[in-house]
Amino acid sequence: MFNNTLTLSNGVMIPQLALGTWLIDDSEVSYAVETAIKLGYRHIDTAQAYGNERGVGQGVRESGIKCEDIFITSKVSAEHKDYKSAAEGIDETLRKTGLDYLDMMIIHSPQPWRFVNQSDDRFAEGNREAWRALEDAYKAGKLRAIGVSNFLQDDIENLWETALIKPMVDQILCHISNSPLDLIDYCTEKGIVTEAYSPVAHGEALKNPAIAQMAEKYGVSVPQLCIRFCIELGMIVLPKTANPKHMKTNADVGFSISDTDMQALKTIKHIENYGEHSFFPVFGGKF
Repeated sequence: MFNNTLTLSNGVMIPQLALGTWLIDDSEVSYAVETAIKLGYRHIDTAQAYGNERGVGQGVRESGIKCEDIFITSKVSAEHKDYKSAAEGIDETLRKTGLDYLDMMIIHSPQPWRFVNQSDDRFAEGNREAWRALEDAYKAGKLRAIGVSNFLQDDIENLWETALIKPMVDQILCHISNSPLDLIDYCTEKGIVTEAYSPVAHGEALKNPAIAQMAEKYGVSVPQLCIRFCIELGMIVLPKTANPKHMKTNADVGFSISDTDMQALKTIKHIENYGEHSFFPVFGGKF
């Protein structure tokens, strides 16, 4: 079980490998979370938009492991672009999960989803207000860390100008063939840890012959290679699965990728088609 940790800018330790729970129904996520924790996972990622925060909290409580030994992240809805709705949303997440505090809460997107890939408006003032709500929840002890997701450099700069507490993470789409290296470098310079969601390109990496060939060279599966690639970039990685077998293999990533092969993986042709999930804004689609 890969159990490395990273340290956030405020000194909080965060497990580098997490279980992602996007598209796992609330009625099923409790078992998935409980299973993952029993296998050794200590970081669970959810979001208000996933509709499964209740089940995640239940899975944590029923795992037999103390809540303080598990790092739980959720996300403020992308639509909450004012202080009041963001603050109320944070409290609602705590109620749904049944937890006294969350280890981390992040803004899900700089734009409400219906505007992603359809508008140039980056909701600068709304994001500052949502961030202020996160800061106040952090100061009140409701959250141990705060950050953002899907934020580009300009979005982060907008917050940086007025933030009393600087963003600690930026959770972004990152996988072999689509790695925003300039953004990762920028975040590193700012002391922001990056997190990679959809590290297996929502399954599309499994269809790429070049990735498969490299995985065969290392004697690992394509998902294992993809997860290790993001780890080598210094990122927190959030592979999503409800399958216990996949949870186990996804965590068996103690190998290393050579510098030469990392460079080769960085140049693999971009996966532009995310199959049946291409309509999701995070993959370039439009609701």
